[in-house]
Amino acid sequence: MDAMRENLHEVFDFISFTARLREVERHNNATASRKESVAEHSWHLALISWILHREFEKECGHSLDLEKMIKMCLMHDLVEIDAGDPSAWSTQQNEDKARIEEAVAQHRFAPLPGGLGTELLGLWHEYEAGETPEARLVRGVDRLNPALMRFLTGQGWQDVGADAAALDQLQMQRVQVSSVLTSLYQEVRDAAVAQGMLTPAS
Repeated sequence: MDAMRENLHEVFDFISFTARLREVERHNNATASRKESVAEHSWHLALISWILHREFEKECGHSLDLEKMIKMCLMHDLVEIDAGDPSAWSTQQNEDKARIEEAVAQHRFAPLPGGLGTELLGLWHEYEAGETPEARLVRGVDRLNPALMRFLTGQGWQDVGADAAALDQLQMQRVQVSSVLTSLYQEVRDAAVAQGMLTPAS
């Protein structure tokens, strides 16, 4: 009984930790007047992956593990509670970001009891590696989402000095894993250019 209570205490501590994802701000807006939280972002990725799941299966020609995809969406950014959320437009983030986030993942996920730590750490590594169809698609949705929010909120890309060509360079590597995601991204990009939120490619 004492061991069970100890396990529940550890799990409750982790649940309390995850609640702090609401406090981490992203660089894109949630509305015209405030930034999006990472928790809002993660929820929206899960919903988009669920909505597009059947389309993803049609275009790849085989079944996909939707439960795994939703879990990846919900947990992949938990490390940002400790590590922060560097901008995708930063030019000096990749090596430091990977090292810091790996340390956080090991510290926060690995010790969790009852197989939970193994599952979370495994899902996080699978997402980061991007080698499975589910991980590649979630990474594609993850990259589409901030562009969508910059467009929907009217934020645009002036704060990062990007034109349509620079946006393509950032986006296409991930969204092109799916023709559905590519089409959605291109619709967002073209509408943003048409509405003056994004400078056309020079």
